[in-house]
Amino acid sequence: MANTIITISRTYGSGGRKIGRLAAERAGIPCYDRELIYLTSAKSGVPASLLSDNDEGLSKRKPDITIPEEKNKYVSKDEVFLSQSQTIRELADKSDCVIIGRCADTILRSSRHRLIRVFVWAPTELCIQRVSEMLHISEKEAEKTIKQIDRHREDYYRYHTGRHQDNARNFDLCFDTSRISYEQAVKVISSYAELISGL
Repeated sequence: MANTIITISRTYGSGGRKIGRLAAERAGIPCYDRELIYLTSAKSGVPASLLSDNDEGLSKRKPDITIPEEKNKYVSKDEVFLSQSQTIRELADKSDCVIIGRCADTILRSSRHRLIRVFVWAPTELCIQRVSEMLHISEKEAEKTIKQIDRHREDYYRYHTGRHQDNARNFDLCFDTSRISYEQAVKVISSYAELISGL
């Protein structure tokens, strides 16, 4: 049975996570974000803290990680990605859901499911304002944080997919949240889901 899977890729401060959560709530389906780390950890036995180190924050400065000796296992960023990819496929096979980040749009690209690939962004100035307010930090600190996280996400996406995250060709829907509210974006996603379900 084919399920409807909504994947959300986003720039930091754009509201992508919020849109994903709202879309899942509206549809009455699960939303997976950092939950993927804990689900993969429970399945693989690898501590969540180690999986988190090689999550979307992939950086060239971060070496591969080694599991404590009692686990007698070596884990690289590629093995972490493969384990998390398997978790994503299993969740997609289980039911309709929303998956935030972690290259889910590419992992599920050749699956039998109805895939709605969404990219969410906003102008830098707006992202800085949002992150500054959200984290209670200065705008200068917010700008630095945004640049670092977006660079890491782009590195992660490009490393595992060979593509650029902000290429519109990779997605079905792209939203600039300076021009559309979160709720309006969710309505568009819902309408699109209904449209492709009827094909």
